[in-house]
Amino acid sequence: MKKHDGPPIPAQNDASAASLCVRDYMTRTVTALNDDARLLDAALLIRRTGRRHVPILDSEGRPVGIISDRDVSRMAPSMLARMTPDEYNQIFEATPITVAMTKNPITVSPETPIRDAVTLLYEKKIGAIIVTEQEKVVGILTVTDMLGLLNELLSQEKAASKSA
Repeated sequence: MKKHDGPPIPAQNDASAASLCVRDYMTRTVTALNDDARLLDAALLIRRTGRRHVPILDSEGRPVGIISDRDVSRMAPSMLARMTPDEYNQIFEATPITVAMTKNPITVSPETPIRDAVTLLYEKKIGAIIVTEQEKVVGILTVTDMLGLLNELLSQEKAASKSA
């Protein structure tokens, strides 16, 4: 489990709880692909790194899309289809990543209040938000990152109730 390395999490009734920012909880190490990549590149990267969301960047390094492990799975031919392994692999090699990615991904800045980012994740029913500064990717905030925050908040609540 990823440990929070940002500022201490304030108590729930603490006024500074509203000051928590995306920068404090985002994953800073981001693995991205260029928009000229193929579906095979995404599948291999996701498998190799264990990352479930991969930003797609244009030639200037700006995010133009995001692809998830679900997007890759959705584009895969059915294993029930009558095709050879070579034909199956050819589909992954021939499919541009731009066909499978979500275009115009939602982005936030590192200074975005965490509450606003959680609202976006929840209301848009998405698994990740790309974090940018001056149109360059500086991080990614995922539902898993937010579950880590929730776990810490609940652990603090439990510890506080034991000491009361």
